Amino acid sequence: MTLELSSQQVWQAVEKEIFAVLGFVTANGEARTVGVVYVARGKKVYIATGKDTWKARYIENNPHVSLTVTIPKRIPFMPFIKIPAATITFSGIAEVVDTGKVGAEVRNVLLRGLETDSELLATMCIIEMQPVGDFITYGVGVPMMTMRHPEQARGRAPVA
Repeated sequence: MTLELSSQQVWQAVEKEIFAVLGFVTANGEARTVGVVYVARGKKVYIATGKDTWKARYIENNPHVSLTVTIPKRIPFMPFIKIPAATITFSGIAEVVDTGKVGAEVRNVLLRGLETDSELLATMCIIEMQPVGDFITYGVGVPMMTMRHPEQARGRAPVA
């Protein structure tokens, strides 16, 4: 049984987090992933990176990406008990854009107080991801004890 979640529930969870794993394909067709800090605004996901990074180059060649947002789970007063993170995974189409193309609010939140001058901004770009299809979730919108039962902890919601 798959838990039916609303798109709004999942977007709220995505917007609360800042860390995810970005998946993409190299020029040789090899799968790669990288941990990224992101911000979600207006049903898009934004990631800051350097213009000369391999992720920017590969995404320019193949815009099909995936993103897995991890949501840490902890038992209050018992942090030594290890609990798997809840996850939200989805596919999307990414575009590498100039830092000036995104709004100042998105840029400021993405850079999280980093002092930016025009010289630094000239070396950076933004990966703008438009999610498509469905969100696939695990452990989102369910109590922690329910996560012990995969068939009850799995969920799905449309991106739109």
